[in-house]
Amino acid sequence: MTRQETAYYALEALKKAGAGKAACKVSTGRKDEFNVEANKFSLLRTLFNNELSIKAIKDGRKGVIVINKLDKDSVDEAVANCIAMTASALPDDAEDIAEKGENKSFNQTCGGPNMDKLFSRTKEFVDQTRSEFPKIVLEGLVSDFNSTETTYVNSNGVEFNSSSENYDIQTMFSAKDGGKSSSFNGYFARIASLDAPFMELDMQRQLLDESSKSLNPRMVDGKFVGKVLLTPACYDMLWYALLGNFLSDAPLVKGTSRWKDMLGTKVADSKLTLRTAPLSPHIVAGERFTVDGFESSDMDIIREGVLENFALTLYGSQKTGKPRALNSAFDNIEVVAGDKPLQEIIRGIDRGIMMNRFSGGAPSASGEMSGVAKNSFLIENGKVTDALKETMVSFDIVNVLANITAISSERCRNGVCILPWSCFDGLTISGK
Repeated sequence: MTRQETAYYALEALKKAGAGKAACKVSTGRKDEFNVEANKFSLLRTLFNNELSIKAIKDGRKGVIVINKLDKDSVDEAVANCIAMTASALPDDAEDIAEKGENKSFNQTCGGPNMDKLFSRTKEFVDQTRSEFPKIVLEGLVSDFNSTETTYVNSNGVEFNSSSENYDIQTMFSAKDGGKSSSFNGYFARIASLDAPFMELDMQRQLLDESSKSLNPRMVDGKFVGKVLLTPACYDMLWYALLGNFLSDAPLVKGTSRWKDMLGTKVADSKLTLRTAPLSPHIVAGERFTVDGFESSDMDIIREGVLENFALTLYGSQKTGKPRALNSAFDNIEVVAGDKPLQEIIRGIDRGIMMNRFSGGAPSASGEMSGVAKNSFLIENGKVTDALKETMVSFDIVNVLANITAISSERCRNGVCILPWSCFDGLTISGK
């Protein structure tokens, strides 16, 4: 069966088995991949991926099954297991599927793989790294071409089809000099063409250079409350923690989010506009329809400091009575650029740190976080100085969002996110 035939076969089987509402998603994909380890090519491989995801709702009870086989017998078994799950599930009136809208097909292909050029660009990057950064060891590099085709259908008549292609480049590296070594660091980019060398991708050269300068780190003297300049490489410390802790299904359904009643009110400094932007021209192979079966749109989450939208799925929206997000929200984050150049921001910091990576646990329900600043540098008297080690950073998400001192006019576009350098005040920085 074709991908579409499989989707409709599973959908009809679910309905015949008693599902009042049903949805099916079928994806087929291929990945062609080069691997580099310790500066040497180590692997060329091709991976194939098939996935069937089905959802049934029967008498308000949900069943969900995901399998990686698309043959008829496997689909029949998955349907039977999905219906069986509904029998043991608790009824929940919030379970639902997308209503009928305009059915669409989306094409985000880029002309198919050019593996010769991908190899050339990968080798070029390895050679450039050796030449420009002799102390850097490429502990891992994966460059690959991905193609994915997806069909989504549901029993309300929704049908979406999507074809996408892209190249992914992921590097992991550290600096070594004799017995000295830096903390590892990494970079990821998603691109639609191989026109530019990998070394020229936003932040890649900068991160390699900073690792080379991190062989003699020192600890911060004492403990102080100061500024942290968060680089685009440290996106998970704040932006994803914010989505997960205050804006998504779990904290809003449970009622633990500090922002559960803050829609339409100011929650951050007016410098901040945070969006999810899968349709941005700077996003490669962005989401075109959600897991719930709705066409995706760009959406402001915080606009000039005011909370405009939550990141709720259809279920979360039905459960809380709050608006559904216009996309899946956790992908394709964009922070709107500020009006200050990065160097001007740095010159305005008397004492603080520039942080590229944060190693810490998940935030508490209240938004308090603490962890170790990795691949980070001290800023003193308006200049980036020494690399840091074992430096603790503690803060409250809500407080730091209210204390944004600057957002850079420059932004890093890695094909997945669009992020500036953001400076926050009031964080506790601890050394020896």
